[in-house]
Amino acid sequence: MSDFIFKIQPNIVLGSYTTSRLGQYVKDWGSKFMVIVDPILKQVGNADKVTKSLEDRSIDFFVFEEIPEGADTEVITNALSLARQAHIHGIIAVGGSKAINVGRAVATLYHENHEVYDFIDGSPTSTAPIPLIALPTTIRDHFLFTDRTPVVDARSSKIKLLKSPPGLCKLALFDPNLTVTLTENQTAAMAIETLAIATEAYLSQKATFFSDMIAEKAVELLGYAIDGSPTLTITTPQEVLYSQAGCMASLAAASSSIGAGSLISLCVNSRFKITKPLVASILFPYIIEDASKFRSDRLARVSRILRAAPADSSDNDAVDALAEYVRQHIAKANLPARLKDLNVSIEQLSLSAEDGGELDLITTVQRSMTSDDLFDLIKQAF
Repeated sequence: MSDFIFKIQPNIVLGSYTTSRLGQYVKDWGSKFMVIVDPILKQVGNADKVTKSLEDRSIDFFVFEEIPEGADTEVITNALSLARQAHIHGIIAVGGSKAINVGRAVATLYHENHEVYDFIDGSPTSTAPIPLIALPTTIRDHFLFTDRTPVVDARSSKIKLLKSPPGLCKLALFDPNLTVTLTENQTAAMAIETLAIATEAYLSQKATFFSDMIAEKAVELLGYAIDGSPTLTITTPQEVLYSQAGCMASLAAASSSIGAGSLISLCVNSRFKITKPLVASILFPYIIEDASKFRSDRLARVSRILRAAPADSSDNDAVDALAEYVRQHIAKANLPARLKDLNVSIEQLSLSAEDGGELDLITTVQRSMTSDDLFDLIKQAF
């Protein structure tokens, strides 16, 4: 087991209607902000909830929402230019991973003099970041609590990891009311992906007793959110349970690591703009079956916490029940069950496997793997 090193960062606020107090929270880090918003949030009215809180407290800000498909280098370069011209004090990033990753990159590189490409190609930053306040709206975020930011290289469509300095994110604010506009299918896919993130963190070579505790709690909360509580003592609304579980799974991933399924979904999304939750959901049963060969005890524990298997079941039966549980929920939500259903060829997916093999994240997944191993998983799920 890896050494345990715990840093309390960032501040976390989780609760219904906490967005209404955003203007109060951000005063600690300045009075002039760039608000990076996922364009979809403006269409559904959630962006107004964020800006209203800032306006009510006389916080100076401007909104950036020119994020067509993801956090690529061209979008980040454009956002950086606007941020520097406005002489802002910090970044408020609201939305899914693409908005938050743009926000993380801009906050990281705000004071730097070189091009974005220099840093995604490996050059270290030499200046302090400006404060970042993140409001995730899609339940979970693989990298929210880490020092890495996924950035799409616009030259090649490959995913790159930008190293961020310590202390970048000052506040992570989870408001369950920002997630209620998700469709049932989106929520189902994200729930399965969140379960996969927590499970991968539990299986990772970097797992510690702390990440195990957080991952187990995430699984428990997801079980209540997906299937309901087994007793009447738990009356927490479903959207709150999802936000709690997503926060815990994100913490577990940061304390441990993401796994092969998350790595592949990240690379597929970068190249082909296919939503990560769909790819991760399809891969998850195959991740379980692969890991059953060497971590059946851990998978059995996840299965029992989730109530997918009885407490007195054997480890093998519990692991089988976990894989079947995931497949049943994929079918129930009418989600794609195979990668071929995503209108992408096996030849195209082989590129994503190669991309994953080039990232250092592959050294911390559930077992020693190469790009060939990633491609084997892809072939099984295709």
